[in-house]
Amino acid sequence: MRERDDPEVIGRRVQRLRNQRGLTQRQLAEPAYTPAYISTLEAGRVRASDEALRHIADRLGVAFEELAVGRPAHLATDLRLRLTEAQRILADGRAEEAAAQYAVLRAEAEAHALGCEHAAALLGLGECALETGQLTAAREYFEQAEERLADKTLPVRVPALRGRAVAHYLAGELRYAVYLLETALDELNRGGLHDPDALLLLYASIIGPYMDMGAHARAAQAAELALALAPQAGDPALIARMHRSVARTLLAEGRAAEADASLAKAAELYRRLSLRTELANCHWMRGYVCAQNGELERAEDELRQAHAMLSQTRAALYRSQAAVELADVLHRRGKSGEAAELLEGVLGDFSSERGAVHAAGAHRLLGIIAEDARDTEAAEEHYVRALSLLERAGAAGDLADLCRLLGDLFRRTGRVEAALDAYRTGLGHRTAPGTTTLGAAPAQPPL
Repeated sequence: MRERDDPEVIGRRVQRLRNQRGLTQRQLAEPAYTPAYISTLEAGRVRASDEALRHIADRLGVAFEELAVGRPAHLATDLRLRLTEAQRILADGRAEEAAAQYAVLRAEAEAHALGCEHAAALLGLGECALETGQLTAAREYFEQAEERLADKTLPVRVPALRGRAVAHYLAGELRYAVYLLETALDELNRGGLHDPDALLLLYASIIGPYMDMGAHARAAQAAELALALAPQAGDPALIARMHRSVARTLLAEGRAAEADASLAKAAELYRRLSLRTELANCHWMRGYVCAQNGELERAEDELRQAHAMLSQTRAALYRSQAAVELADVLHRRGKSGEAAELLEGVLGDFSSERGAVHAAGAHRLLGIIAEDARDTEAAEEHYVRALSLLERAGAAGDLADLCRLLGDLFRRTGRVEAALDAYRTGLGHRTAPGTTTLGAAPAQPPL
């Protein structure tokens, strides 16, 4: 409980409640105290003991907390119930409605100095902002939640820290996102704070940045540790998220059947929990797995479903990212016109600070489509834009492939020196994927 209010504030509160109930000072005081004591207390000239306040609270029929700090009885419980309802609204894909409810809860929690509930509302606002693609706002909400939880243990602060890292990751700041997540993992494991839910949340969140940076070995290790931790975790939504993240590394290792099984588990958990956006993301990842495995027709079906579901939830950034994956499959199935139209429609949703890796993917694919149409000038423009975005993000694996495409284009148009420069740049990124941006791996939990 927060520190008690000043005697003057408590005195006025006692007088107001006594008058509301039609009690005299004598009726409130007896049998333990005198009317003169109540008069002095109401005037704010004495600091009542906890024992005296409990007696007065009992006579007034209110909770001790309401007298001491002005907080209505059961307020914290009521706020937690309403926070759960806001979480359900967000899970149903209604991010803007959930954000409005979280904002009200944040104000109430702040007014009554309910620190944990205030932090929970800030976390909810951050998740809503991630959903709608407002990455700067999301990062600020998560930072504020971390400040509110500064006196708590690291496992309690992990959801806020992870949210901040995801906001940086979606903005294309891969190195910093990895730094935040690895630092937290290292501190948890070296400090013996082996909280399964906190560790699972961090390992599931770091797989995406690792893969985009070309650090496939680290992604695979994080996936194996996440799978090992899953039986100890208590949050089914967290376990589902882990299965979705792990599928990408299983596929990179050629374990397509296991990747598909992980996604099936995730999808079933999301259906049970009615987490609409997460279920859409699961269809998205299944489409990705199918595409990498050459099952293009099934990939198109899964990605179209993901894109439609994300469009309904107003998850703008995720919808645009899924559109890039869908466009790639459409192009590979000979539907280049539809693919180009889809990409042109979502490019405005991206920038160097918002979805940089997928923005680069969109430009890369538009470049390939332009090359197929023998428009080398447009192709070069798209490749160069993609290169700039990937260099800023540090996405080593994608950079190497893009340099090959750009080098091939220069060579075909007779610019041999420029082609050699592009190939050398690409080889530099292929030499040791991920090692140029990552230090020592974080300590591991004792599994």
